[in-house]
Amino acid sequence: MTTVKSKRHQAKRTQTRQSSPDAVRCRRKFLRFFPGGFYDETYLDWERNYKWQAHERWMEMLGPAEHEALLDRRRYSDVAARAVAIESRTNLLFSFEKMALRDAVKPAEGARAFAVGLFEMLYGVGTMESRFERWRDVVAELPRRQTRVLTWPVLTVFPFLALPETHFFVKPNVTRLAAREYGYDFAYQSRPSWATYASALGFAEMVRRDLRDLRPRDMIDLQSFIWVQGSDEYEE
Repeated sequence: MTTVKSKRHQAKRTQTRQSSPDAVRCRRKFLRFFPGGFYDETYLDWERNYKWQAHERWMEMLGPAEHEALLDRRRYSDVAARAVAIESRTNLLFSFEKMALRDAVKPAEGARAFAVGLFEMLYGVGTMESRFERWRDVVAELPRRQTRVLTWPVLTVFPFLALPETHFFVKPNVTRLAAREYGYDFAYQSRPSWATYASALGFAEMVRRDLRDLRPRDMIDLQSFIWVQGSDEYEE
């Protein structure tokens, strides 16, 4: 009779066999910086807490019921202002992206497109692919003053903060470098597309499977792990 303990041992051995040498090397790098893994105090301080706090602020200020209520009252500028304010307290976007976004949602038509489009992306009908592509088109058509608004970080940061159990935050250069280090074939295109976003989600899910014994909670943990692999902040 197979015991629970032996089953767990078998599962761990299977995981070790399935993890590529590149994946094992990336895991070791992460644990050198954060020996306690995703529950390491330094990890929480450097990587997780501020992202989770932004998600909590999102749920307080712009959760699904509140977001819908603001749309019903046509308070589109309030939706946009709250979203921008929540993100502004993180370091997820570059300063030029923050400025471009603020400029894009100042006009009434920009605020309305952003507020409605984001709600449909997060809570609308249809597949994730169709919702993502509609959201991409909304962001692409936002008013532009100087810097372009449609970048991978701007496109993905708000779904990531609102629904971190589902959505991944794409920083192109870091994600590409991390994928190369991990041995993952990341189907990257600079022009935002569903194919690339689906590939990024696939990368995150591969990491989740490989690190299941470290108990990653959500995409915040997976994005943070990937950030460690590709960011020059963590060069060894």
